[in-house]
Amino acid sequence: MATSLPPLSQTALSLRRLPPNRRRSPAALELHSPIRIACSASNDGREIRESACCFKELRNVACGALAVWAVAAASPVIAAGQRLPPLSTEPNRCERAFVGNTIGQANGVYDKPIDLRFCDYTNEKSNLKGKSLAAALMSDAKFDGADMTEVVMSKAYAAGASFKGTDFSNAVLDRVNFEKADLQGAVFRNTVLSGSTFNEAQLQDVVFEDTIIGYIDLQKLCTNTTINADGRATLGCR
Repeated sequence: MATSLPPLSQTALSLRRLPPNRRRSPAALELHSPIRIACSASNDGREIRESACCFKELRNVACGALAVWAVAAASPVIAAGQRLPPLSTEPNRCERAFVGNTIGQANGVYDKPIDLRFCDYTNEKSNLKGKSLAAALMSDAKFDGADMTEVVMSKAYAAGASFKGTDFSNAVLDRVNFEKADLQGAVFRNTVLSGSTFNEAQLQDVVFEDTIIGYIDLQKLCTNTTINADGRATLGCR
């Protein structure tokens, strides 16, 4: 049976209207956060410290901008409708899968991008096991019958790829885009699938045994009509 993770609760932040003498517009709101920051400067041996109560609005705007920048920089995931980079011209780029990434892994950060688009790894039984392919570009590649047990494919882009009969046992496949991928007969045994998407993917005869997946992700997965009765029962689809 699939292990479903409960949905996350909303962030504990509160909003309140500013008092009339501090309003700049009718819809002006103030964001409260438990985080405190201090600004310091020194001049002629004198040090001035200001607490978080000062420049609160400026602090919130700055922190929000920094947070957005940090998430974007650390998450090189391909969004829906976003154009992919040009196909790599690196010699032997397909063999990069046999080496994988050396850093990042679950965070989807990499030392060098891995472009495996249109590569053919059919029935590859030894060189892909346990490799880190974080944020790899895998669209239109073929992995039919390959042994990909214990691989780390966090934030990989595998839209349109073929994984017929691929063994993903004990693999980490969180936040992978499997849109329109052919996964017929693939094995997801004790596999992490949280955050992964399977829009229009072919999931006939897929093995979902002890799969780890979030509750909302499971709801979306269960809408795929290609999953057979055994798969739906294992997942707990209603």
